[in-house]
Order: sequence, then C-alpha cells, then structure tokens
Amino acid sequence: MAQGTRRRPLVADKRYAAAGRGAQGKPAARKAKPRPKAGTKTRRPGFLSLFKRNRKTSRKGAGGSGPRKPQKPKTLFGKILALILAPFRWAFRLAWGFTWRIGLISTALVALAVGYHYTKLPEVAELLDGRARGSVTLTDRNGEVFAWRGDQFGGVVTSETVSPYLKNAIVATEDKRFYRHFGVSPRGVASAVRINLREGRGPLSGHGGSTITQQTAKLLCLGVVYDPTEWESERAYERDCRQGSLWRKAKEAIFAMAMETKYTKGEILSIYMNRAYLGGGAYGAEAAAQRYFGKSANQVDAAEAAMLAGLLTAPSTLSPTNNLQRSQDRAATVLRLMQEQGYLTAGETQSAQNSPAVLSQAAAARAGGYFADWVMDTIPDFFGSETTEDVVIRTTIDQRLQRAAEEALNHVFDTKVRKGSKAQAAIVVMSADGAVRAMVGGRKSRVSGVFNRATQAKRQTGSAFKPFVYATALELGYSPLDRVLDAQYCLDVPGSGQWCPKNYTRKFYGEVTMARALRDSLNIPAVKISEAVGRDLVRRVAGDFGLDSELAAGPALALGASESTLIDMTGAYAGILNGGSSVTPYGVTELTLIGDNNPLMGASGGLGERVIQTKAARELIWMMEQVVSQGSGRRAQIPGWQAAGKTGTTQAARDAWFVGFTADYVAGVWMGYDDNTPLSGVTGGGLPADIWREVMVRVHDGLPPKPLPMIAPKPIAPPPQPQPQRRQQPNVGQELGRAVDGLLRDIFGN
Repeated sequence: MAQGTRRRPLVADKRYAAAGRGAQGKPAARKAKPRPKAGTKTRRPGFLSLFKRNRKTSRKGAGGSGPRKPQKPKTLFGKILALILAPFRWAFRLAWGFTWRIGLISTALVALAVGYHYTKLPEVAELLDGRARGSVTLTDRNGEVFAWRGDQFGGVVTSETVSPYLKNAIVATEDKRFYRHFGVSPRGVASAVRINLREGRGPLSGHGGSTITQQTAKLLCLGVVYDPTEWESERAYERDCRQGSLWRKAKEAIFAMAMETKYTKGEILSIYMNRAYLGGGAYGAEAAAQRYFGKSANQVDAAEAAMLAGLLTAPSTLSPTNNLQRSQDRAATVLRLMQEQGYLTAGETQSAQNSPAVLSQAAAARAGGYFADWVMDTIPDFFGSETTEDVVIRTTIDQRLQRAAEEALNHVFDTKVRKGSKAQAAIVVMSADGAVRAMVGGRKSRVSGVFNRATQAKRQTGSAFKPFVYATALELGYSPLDRVLDAQYCLDVPGSGQWCPKNYTRKFYGEVTMARALRDSLNIPAVKISEAVGRDLVRRVAGDFGLDSELAAGPALALGASESTLIDMTGAYAGILNGGSSVTPYGVTELTLIGDNNPLMGASGGLGERVIQTKAARELIWMMEQVVSQGSGRRAQIPGWQAAGKTGTTQAARDAWFVGFTADYVAGVWMGYDDNTPLSGVTGGGLPADIWREVMVRVHDGLPPKPLPMIAPKPIAPPPQPQPQRRQQPNVGQELGRAVDGLLRDIFGN
C-alpha cells in the first residue's frame, strides 16, 4: 500500500468503537476479575441483589450506559430528617411484611374453610322447608278452615315463580347489593357499624349489615342440624343459631361465601323466601301470602309485597294480625326503598301507598282467637304445640255463631257502657251436649295467645249457683211449689261466729214457694233449702254437673261463694237443658294427619253420666223460665222464644253473670274487671243479661222457635181444714116425745 494512503476503517473497528480502543486502535482488553482465594466460598447473587442491580439499571437513561447523574450532597437538615424517619420506615417495612404474609395465610385458610363448607352443602331442594315443627290447621263444624297454629308452610316458591314485586321488595329492603357482592358486603358492614356508633350502641349491636346470603346462612344454622342428643332443647339450639358474637359472624361470612360458590343468586333467594319467618306462624312467602291475603305468593301486588317484605325485620311485632296499622307503616317505607332503587315508578309507589294492603276477610277470620287457643290447650302437645307432623283438627265452632257473639259484645259496649271503661266480658255458646259453638274470652276478639277469661278466669259465681241447690231439692222429691219462710235467719259458723244472710233488697218476704225464691233470687230461702237437703249433697250435685273446683264448705255455698270458670258454668247449665246428664265441654270432633284419612282422635268430650232425674231437670227448667219471664232476668227475654236462665252478682258486685238457654243453645256471659274492681251499678240482671239477649237474638236468627223441655208442677192440694161443728138449736117437740117415750118404757117396759 502506498505510504500516505489512508486505510479505510474496518467493520470491526466500528463495532468496538463504543467500547474504547487501545494504543494501536484495537479494542481495550477487559480487566480480568480476580480469582477467589483458595478456601473461600463463592456467593451466588441472591434475589435482593438482583433487585438492587435492576434498580441501578433502571436509573440509567434511555441512552443505555450513559453516565449516572451526580447526587447532591445531603444537607444537615436532610440528614437529621432521614435519621428521624428511619425507625418509621423500618417499622412500616416490618408491618408490611408481616401483614401481607398474614393476609396470604388468612386467605388460604378462608379458602380452605369455604371449600370445606362447599362440599357439605346439600342440593337446594333439601333446604326449602326448614321447619322444625309441623302445622296445625283448624276447621269449623262444616269443614272450613278458620285458624292455623304451629309452623305453617304453604309450599315451595322460587325466585322465578314468585311475584316480581315480592322478590324486588325483599332485595330492596334487606340487601340492595345482593346481585353484586360475593356473600358478604364490606360496604354494608361499614354502613351498619357507622349507624350503630351514631345511635350510641356498640359497633356490632343493632344493625348487623348482613346480606341476604348471610341471613340465609343463619336460617340454615350454618349447616348444623338439630340433634336431640346433643342439645338440651330445641330452644337452646335455636338460641345458639341466632347468637351474634364476632366469632359467629365470621363463621357466618365463610358459610355465606360457600353458598355463593355452590348456588346461584336465584337459588339463594329461593331458600331465603321459603325459610324466612313472616309472623302469624307462617314460614315462607307462600304461607304468609295465604295467611294474610288469602292468595298465592305469585299473585301479590306491590302493596302486599311491601307488607310481606317489611315483616322480615320484626315478624311478630309487625304482623298485620297483631297490628295492621304498624304493618302498613312499615310497608310504606319499603315502597319508598323500592322506588329509590328503581323497582317502582313514582306513580306506582304513590298508588300502592294510597291503597295499603289489608287482611282479607278470610285471613282476618283465621286468627282463630280464644277458641283456637283453647282447642290447642285441650289436645296432647305431640299433636299440638310440639307436633312434627302436619295436623288437621275438625272442631265444633260455628263461625256464624262466633260472629254473632263478637258483634253482640261490641254492640252492648258501644251503646251501653261508658267510653274508656276497662271492664271486661266473656261469652260461651254451646249445644246441650257440651259442643262449644262460639267463644269470646275478652273484648279484643281477633287475638291469640292472650288471657282467655272464658276458660282461665276463676271467679265467684254468686246467685248463678242457686239452680244446683234447687236441683238437689227437686231430686229429693221437693216440689217447686213447696214453701219456705223468708225471714230473719242466722247460723253459727265454726271459726267465724254467727252468720246472718240477707236478701239483695234487704227485705223479707215471708212464706214463699221455691219457684218464687229462685225467680226473685232470694238468699235466705236458698240457704235454708241447702241446709235442709245437706251441703254435702249440694256439693255433690254441683260437682257431678261439672263444677268440680274447690266448693265452699260453709253455708255460703248456696249463695255462690265458690269460684268457677265461665265455660264450666255454661257446661253445667247444659246438663240441666239436656235432662239432667253431665257434659264435658269440648271443641274437637276429629284429628287427622294431612294425607291420612284415619282419625287419630275423636271427640274430646260430650254427654256423661246422669246427675238428676229427667223430671227434676224439667221442673228446674220451668223454675228458671220464671226467672226470665217474670223475675230478675227479664232483660234477657227473646221475642218469640222461651228462655230460661239465672242471674248472678257477687259480693260488692265484683262479678256479674247471666247463664241461660233456649231449646237449641246454652250461653253464658260474665262481666267484671281483671283486677277485681267492683262494677259500678252492674248486676247479673243488667248488662250481662243485655249481652246474653243480643247474643241469642243473633244466634237464633232464622231458626224456628221451639218450646223449652219443661214440666210445670202440679198444684199442691191444700191440706183438709177441720170443719167447726155447728151447735144445733133444740127441737121442743122432739124432746117432749123422747121424754114421753122414755116414761112409758119405764112404766110398761119393752
């Protein structure tokens, strides 16, 4: 190559240009790394060193291996600040490292728990009827349903078959994020905690923020099935299922997430709608819709759906059979929530609020009231309150007569009793064989589970007891026309001293018949007859007629010093009407299981043994008819009908009675105060007789009049009176002839 000619650069020269060149333009040799000394271990770069290396690499500019920017030296303030923040940075790094590790472990444990419950969950169909007890359906004497008791289950509904209004109402009021959460709603829990703290409660007291899925998990008792061998009682089991501890909430959340994994949203909602308690003994939407509105759950409108959904908060308190107005107010709130969440338009909401849901006529009647409660108390618990089967009980009640009794009581209290009075009353209507046809245990008739004054209140009977004194006398051969002296009368009572009964009028009436003594309710003749026939016999007759409570031992027995219930008194009078045979009041005629036509129980009462002869009973009915037609019970007269009965007023007018009968029905009425406050101006012949008449007029409406089965006593022939001998005037001629004849016999002989 000619000297002076410039050599062109090689490709290799260009390749190594960036790496630097040696003195002759060749690439500079790399500096060899020193070998480790013998006996030392080489250390492989760890994950943290790689991380640091990557951090260093990432700080380089886009140009690759450009020079690193020089850092400004820290000022004194910066060094002090770094020194102060160093412990916090260390603590944060430590906490973060601990937290994410614990979180990872917790997530794994939760996933395992969810998976475990997932494997244990059964098919949806097995979870729809969650009742631990069975139902009791009560029918009247004609076979029509009038009441329900126990746990009612109307049938299976699903989220697809139920009314859309009801499904939307439940979601709107119970869990508006139902379709968006995974079983637990953190926002819902946070909101509930905030509300609880604002209202001055603990964070978990009050509002729980539970989702529908969590509520369903609680209804399923987190998959724990009741086992009598493991639990003290079913109530203890249910109490454990409903406890609200923090640990229980955590288990509930896990079970809810397992349900969300196993079932669809629609299936979870279906389980909830079938198992939720909606008051009135109704479990599930179908039973509640039938219970309150007499229709299926797929037919309820917006107002009815809102009322049903509103019951989920407090089913017993808000039940429309207990307080319709409160239930309607809650439904109005649910309707507003449905509008806010887009389930109803403003017009639909306004229309539903203007026409709130009301109980259907059949549903209102099916409260059952006092009679249904009494029937449930008369049957064995394993067929009643503790039944695990679905039972049907045919009863003796006549719904027409029941309405008659309720209307009569309301009419008298509305028209003849001062407003605001706390006085109470009770009514029983029955047939002569003891079959109870109507029962009112207090002024509030559409209730259940309350004190029943017709069957539970034991009160002194007063003069209403006297017919059993006269029944004893008639059985022994006395006549209603036998006489007794009504005058001052005193007895020495051991331990009490002298006792002198008085008549109500404070007067004496001299010699009176037994019929008049009963008619005018005279006390002294009743005591005298009781003492004459013997108190033991009077107690025995009264007890055989059904008044078997502790009867008074002293002479005041004849005046009704003993206590009895209204149903027992009415049953005893039924024994008089039927001709002298005892009766046991009863309300059940037949008990069967649903799906089984063979009765498990028959009538629970009826006619018993004969107590007095038919003749004595018929004569007593005649005497008692005089009470209504002419005596102290005249206000009980029924136009066109013969009626018999007896008034009763206790000491200080604490109790007032009228018990009586026609040829068809027996009825008893009691009136008084629950706290034994004396009645003001009320006697058995007053308001109780008025109530009795109003009841019986309605009961006999449309029935042909029948005469009472009574016998009028034969008049007693007066005893023959000694006839005074009349002194005859002497006949002078006869006397003279007898004298001459005697003289001639003396002279001439025979």
